Amino acid sequence: MSISVIDLFCGAGGLSYGIGACGARVVAGFDNDKASLNTFKKNHPNSNGFLTDLSNDIPNIGEFSGIDLVVGGPPCQGFSISGKRDPKDVRNQLYKAYFKTLSLLKPKAFILENVPNMISMDSGHFKDAVLNSLGELGYTINVQVITASEFGVPQNRRRVFFFGSKQGYFELEKTKETNLISCKDAISDLPDYDQDNGASYVSDPLSNFQKEIRRGSQGVWNHVLTNHSQQTQEIISLVPDGGNYKDLPSQLQQTRKVNIAWTRFSSSKPSFTIDTGHRHHFHYQYNRVPTVRESARLQSFPDTFIFYGTKTNQYRQVGNAVPPLLAKIICQQMIEKKILNV
Repeated sequence: MSISVIDLFCGAGGLSYGIGACGARVVAGFDNDKASLNTFKKNHPNSNGFLTDLSNDIPNIGEFSGIDLVVGGPPCQGFSISGKRDPKDVRNQLYKAYFKTLSLLKPKAFILENVPNMISMDSGHFKDAVLNSLGELGYTINVQVITASEFGVPQNRRRVFFFGSKQGYFELEKTKETNLISCKDAISDLPDYDQDNGASYVSDPLSNFQKEIRRGSQGVWNHVLTNHSQQTQEIISLVPDGGNYKDLPSQLQQTRKVNIAWTRFSSSKPSFTIDTGHRHHFHYQYNRVPTVRESARLQSFPDTFIFYGTKTNQYRQVGNAVPPLLAKIICQQMIEKKILNV
């Protein structure tokens, strides 16, 4: 009997897709964004997708009683260092909907993901509220800040995970030495020109990571370049591999008023955190931002996972996702440690 899962605030479904890859049965995803939910449903063909406002009661949630695992990441913009970090941001209250679902369904375990700032903002108020609420539901809880690159994802993405279980304490462990996967390892086989959806690959895999990420794929999707102005391309060209605005002439350093501006990925290291399309991080070699497919690769989405909606929608879906490879490893360890029973 397989493990049953529902995904709250599912977005495109990176978290549940990774969990499904280790044999779990993803029953349903819930989100209020139509484009993201369409992507979820297309890539989770055996799951139900529900378009719903999770700040309200979820219709017919009782139908999912007996579920083994509840996962999800309430919107993080209210906590993010790139946002205003307003404790009164209404998005910060959406975690209460997550708790309500846990109290109704009483799953064996849960995974709650958010940005690390969630546990420190407002003098730890949100962390304390989360822990108090979850503790009252009878779960043993562990809070971990995890860097995705330490688990084979080609991205230095840091996120906080709240792990809860009725079977005991769970801690994600690095079970063996993992070589860091670089940007070049992840995306060097993708060309500097648009490819039609389903187009053939232009080269053989150039790394073991590419070989795995392309497994089962019949072609390339979501690889459409962004058209930058000539001036923007000229400025990017002045930044070396792994460089940033400090490498620019002094008169150009203040052309963008954010400290992450004009930053190139390093070809020899994992990428910075993939965002939702702010266009400040650039390809290590080409004078442009990464395509949706390149961003998805850096998030460890396999090439068989296709994103739908406008290009803006697609960038947002990729940037908001939990890396599927990380999710798969979390699920595998939960099974190994008997937190979840197959």
